[in-house]
Amino acid sequence: MKTMTCKQLGGPCDTAFSAEKADDVIHQQDQHLKDMVAGGDETHREALKEMQGRWKRPVSGLGWYRKTKKEFAAAPED
Repeated sequence: MKTMTCKQLGGPCDTAFSAEKADDVIHQQDQHLKDMVAGGDETHREALKEMQGRWKRPVSGLGWYRKTKKEFAAAPED
């Protein structure tokens, strides 16, 4: 199990996400961004917009994805 924060994934806060795989942490943060914005938290709106834009631009989005997977792999075990 490894942990990354919203901030490490490009968001504005220190909420922690833990999982066995990088993809699971990424999905947790995606949901967190959606939930925060839906709840009226404007500080997460820009990060949500960037997250949604990553998947509209596959080449640059893939760069972010690969970088994040490397950072997750380098993170210490919990």
